[in-house]
Amino acid sequence: MAVQKLPLAKALNESLRKALETDPKVLVMGLDVGKLGGVFRITDGLQKDFGEDRVIDTPLAESGIVGTAIGLALRGYRPVVEIQFDGFVFPAYDQIVTQLAKMRARSLGTVKMPVVIRIPYGGGIGAVEHHSESPESLFAHVAGLKVVTPANSSDAYWMLQQAIQSDDPVIFFEPKRRYWDKGEVDVDAIPGELHKARVAREGTDLTLVAYGPMVKTCLEAAAAAAEEGKSIEVVDLRSVSPLDFDTIQTSVEKTGRLVVVHEAPVFFGSGAEIAARITERCFYHLEAPVLRVGGYHAPYPPARLEEEYLPGLDRVLDAVDRSLAY
Repeated sequence: MAVQKLPLAKALNESLRKALETDPKVLVMGLDVGKLGGVFRITDGLQKDFGEDRVIDTPLAESGIVGTAIGLALRGYRPVVEIQFDGFVFPAYDQIVTQLAKMRARSLGTVKMPVVIRIPYGGGIGAVEHHSESPESLFAHVAGLKVVTPANSSDAYWMLQQAIQSDDPVIFFEPKRRYWDKGEVDVDAIPGELHKARVAREGTDLTLVAYGPMVKTCLEAAAAAAEEGKSIEVVDLRSVSPLDFDTIQTSVEKTGRLVVVHEAPVFFGSGAEIAARITERCFYHLEAPVLRVGGYHAPYPPARLEEEYLPGLDRVLDAVDRSLAY
């Protein structure tokens, strides 16, 4: 049966399995990805089925993991790297920014760099320090990197396939709090282009733009607003770099209002770039300023305080009300 109902985590597992079966040059590597199957079990069973030469347990050394992946890519392989938690990626940031992102440009496009770096990101699971970061803007700022994040099981399955097939390096952020959310996956039908946004809910009064873990929150906000007679359109960006401004523009020209939502801090966040571009493109269509809802410009708090830090239903609905009040 082509359509299956899978948790997002299992969809990623099936996607990796499909990639390993399809292309012998695909490798999976990272801390505990083999025998353990990954801390979130995303790679569960893969080493048993494909062997230790293709699903590789690495030392605890993120810079070494990414550096090795770069070398493998130069030799024609397609490595898929797992960084165990978002806050662990920073020892590899030098390799990612100074080597991985620049190789194709240095070679005038002749050298392919098909490396996917999978990073579980975001909060909502009560984790300890360094385990609940949202660093996507740091990577979106770097020319040469693609930055994507699925919000549901179907996108998790297909976007990971598309990322692995890309000849450019892709930072693949996985919303860890949504790993256990189930959704339908049609393994025979690609839902869309990798960097194309998707209208997740149609509406006419205001546009909510989100990606990754916040898409579900925005859909819940739109449902709550509908009970009060407000028609909210929800756009799932899917890709943070490049950004699909055309889809956002089409929506905003219809609704006249825009609220951007992400877990990452509002200060210098991707919402700021969206607000600036949409203000430039849609100035005469806007009925209110573009508003942003996100995390605070502060280090991520202890687990017991994270619900106060993360944007939730109330903060999203408050921004909706403020925008509609103009």
